Parts: sequence; structure tokens; C-alpha cells
Amino acid sequence: MNKLYFSDFRTVFWKDGKVYIVDQNKLPLKLEFVTCTTYKDVAKAIRDMTVRGAPAIGAAAAYGLALAAFRSTSKSVEGLMKDLKKAYEELRNTRPTAINLFWALERVMNRARSVRGSIEEIKKAVLDEAKAIADEDVRANKTLGMIGAKLIDDGDVVLTHCNAGALATVGYGTALGVIRAAVEMGKRIRVIATETRPKLQGARLTVFELMKDGIPVTLITDNMVGYVMSKNMVNKVIVGADRILKDGHVINKIGTYTIAVLAKTHGIPFYVAAPTSSFDLTSSLEDVIIEERDPDEVRKIGNFYITLPDVPVLNPAFDVTPPEYVSAIITERGIVKPPYKESIAKLFSLQG
Repeated sequence: MNKLYFSDFRTVFWKDGKVYIVDQNKLPLKLEFVTCTTYKDVAKAIRDMTVRGAPAIGAAAAYGLALAAFRSTSKSVEGLMKDLKKAYEELRNTRPTAINLFWALERVMNRARSVRGSIEEIKKAVLDEAKAIADEDVRANKTLGMIGAKLIDDGDVVLTHCNAGALATVGYGTALGVIRAAVEMGKRIRVIATETRPKLQGARLTVFELMKDGIPVTLITDNMVGYVMSKNMVNKVIVGADRILKDGHVINKIGTYTIAVLAKTHGIPFYVAAPTSSFDLTSSLEDVIIEERDPDEVRKIGNFYITLPDVPVLNPAFDVTPPEYVSAIITERGIVKPPYKESIAKLFSLQG
């Protein structure tokens, strides 16, 4: 079995009362960690996309609450819980779309509320829960990868969009986790990565991960997807997800829907890889807030304007892929296929 660089790499971790996060804004030129000493540092890292990717955001937010507990000087349980609630509100308002953020924050807060003990016992419980979320994400991704690799054949060329790799998670990755697992099994896989405008996560991050791991990758612009599919240059498509609804609607990086439509037109399987923590079983499609980001992300590349500085811009960070375009969803509990309303309900009924 091949051993890859990103097999055991951690993008977010706790050490000695601090949280360390890979600075994704500096990649691919520099691989550096930022040090967060307060929950406000973590909130800033989420807002400015120092950390991005739904699972990574969730774990970072959980560690943000751990920092809030660790730094709290309150002398009463009530005071500590008030400090946690304040941090919870700020972290919750950093980004609106990725469900893992809210899932992780609720899980840590519920753990804190469940402790009937001292301030120190609550602080320990909060940190333990944050660490558990991070560890579970890595395990889920590796299991998901092994399960999804069964859908990948030796010699396949797989197209992926944005970055759903180790950098988007605590470790290993979802869409890239499937590819990584297939390669570790000895399958010869090549990847086509879209650049992913406007933040270029494909060009900056996915290409960086794959080349670091020695997995063959070709970079294309977003508007080349139809071309490469029409030329029979793609066998499979695998993407991640920031949120999956109970009926199989997939919310993911802007451009995913376009790729899904093209894949269906060309008869190419379109797979979504995501842990069960990315599923939202309560919201309807109308409830989902699609984040609208800074217009200058589109007006500029880096620090340079590529258009008129005052041109109006539409910059949604995500789009919605309807379930009829999704061939299968790969999770750590198994692969679900249409009809999704029934298969997703069954997947979660087996949770135990």
C-alpha cells in the first residue's frame, strides 16, 4: 500500500492551550500554521477563510469554544456558561452555509450543559468534545475513502471541483479522500482539477495536495469542464459538500451544479463524498442561506483588479445541485443512492 504525505496530516489541532490551523490563504506558496489563543482568533480565521471546508470549519469552531472555556476567568459555573454562550454566538455568525459549523457548536454546548460538576470539569469536557469531533472527522474520512474507492476503477480519470481534501477537513479529506484511498489501494488514478473561481481553491489547494502526494493531476479553468467531458477525458466526478439535505439536495462550492448538469448530459457518474456530519435533516431548501461574499473576490485576482473597481458583482459562494443529478452519496456509513429521501432516512435510522 502506498503511503501518502497527506494520509496522516492534521490541518487543525490543539496543543498547550492553543489552536493551530493551516493558513490556507498562503497556500500553495507557503505551508504555515496560524496560532489561535482566543475564540476571536478562531472566528477571524473562519471569516477570512484561513480555514475553510465544512468539516475543518466545524472542528475549528469546536476548538474555538474550547479556547473560550480555557481562557475564561469566571469563578462560577453560571459565569463560565455565559462566556461559552458569548463565544458560541460569535463563532456561529462567522459563515452561514456549511452545516458542520452549527453541528459542532451545538454538540460542544450540549456537552458543556450536560456536566453536573465543577468549572474545571466543564472545561475538560468542552476540550474533550472538541478533540473528539476532530478525531472522529479523520476516522470518518478514512472510512468514507475506503468505501468510496470501490466506485473508482484502475485507470480512471476523476474530475473534482474546489478542494474537498485534507485541507478542507481535519485530515485525509472527503472527495480527495476517496481518490487518496484508491491510490493507496494501488489503483492508477489521474485527476482533473478545476481552478474554482473566484478563490481558486482547486488551483491553490487541490493541486497542492495531489502533487505533494504524487497523484497525477491536470489543472483546468472552470469553463473547460464541458470540453474535457465532450472529449471523453473524464470517467467519474467526485465533489464534497458543505450541506446535504434530507431529500438529497447538495449545497457545495459555486460551479458544482454546472458540473453536475454537464456530467449527466455526458453520462458520467457524479458522486458526492461527505461525512454524516454534513447532513442537515431538519432544514428545507428555502431555509438554506447561500453566503454572498466580498465583490472584490471577483473584481480582483490577488491584489490586482481585473475589471473596473466599481462594477456590480454577484458572488455567491455556493450553489445547489438537485438530487436527480447525483449518482450516489458516499459517507462513512455507506453509499446512498436514489431515491434519496428514503435512502438518507434509512442511513440515519441505522445510526443506533
